[in-house]
Amino acid sequence: MKKYLLQKIGLVLVSAFTVCASFAQTYPNRAVRVIIPFPPGGTLDSVGRMLAQKLSDQLGQPFVIENKPGGNGIIGADIVAKAPADGYTLLFNASTFTSAPMTMKQVPYSVEKDFAPIALVAKAPLSVAINKSLPVTDIKSLIAYAKTEQGKATFATGSIGSAGHLATELLKRSANIQYTVVPYKGTAPAFQDLIGGQIAGFIDPILGSLQYHKSGMLRVIAVTSSTRTPNLPDVPTVAETLPGYEFYSWYGLWAPAKLPEDVKQKLNAEVNKALATDMHEKLTQQGLILSPGSVADFVKFQREDMGKSQKIITEGNIRVE
Repeated sequence: MKKYLLQKIGLVLVSAFTVCASFAQTYPNRAVRVIIPFPPGGTLDSVGRMLAQKLSDQLGQPFVIENKPGGNGIIGADIVAKAPADGYTLLFNASTFTSAPMTMKQVPYSVEKDFAPIALVAKAPLSVAINKSLPVTDIKSLIAYAKTEQGKATFATGSIGSAGHLATELLKRSANIQYTVVPYKGTAPAFQDLIGGQIAGFIDPILGSLQYHKSGMLRVIAVTSSTRTPNLPDVPTVAETLPGYEFYSWYGLWAPAKLPEDVKQKLNAEVNKALATDMHEKLTQQGLILSPGSVADFVKFQREDMGKSQKIITEGNIRVE
């Protein structure tokens, strides 16, 4: 009887392994949904659509972008968290996905328990943009201005807990200055008020401010990367004034938790393959830093970045009201 049971268990294990391997070999055999939990337009949507097209070309099945905005990204992410873990519903999102829930009382999922990280795609340096009428031309003069205003200066944030918001809080502490952070519902109205003079500054991914900087509508005084960026070579880094300061937004691909390991690895390999195509040149020209790597690399990166974000959120007492 014991020998019979062991044989049955062995057959079940072999069968399960065969099904899993077969599934990975045939995946995908139909269209794949790629949820972006924010409206169309902007860097996240642009990069996501570029990646989806490359995956469609490489794997022979449509990777279809579906924008599901709402709740600071919560609504779209929750769709993926509750989807079957079969690789046919994926999430393409920015670092706000991992940091924003830390500012909320309740979120319907756990970033770490309900999602399987697939691949880190790119990191995006942020720009420190200032209203052009202010007497601010660099980080040093920004610090002097903020101290003169004694906390009355205002900085926008496109959403609570976003990379731009956390970078703004980190700058406050690194420079030992005070200013008021004003939340907006998106980056477009924030840029409108920055150009109009209703607010003093705004830290957000470079692509958003680049056109306004080049047209002279506002002034980019620094970037948050460790080195200067190709699309703004004459603009210094924050670290040139405040050594050690560094912050990025970043973009990645996730699936529901419990996605079969072989499918996870296959998707990771295909993303890395896509990043080696003309995507590399296109995204690099836009100031993004491509970040190919293994699933394990992304898991490690996410864990470390969440630790950094948690520290900023806790020390800054950042909460969604």
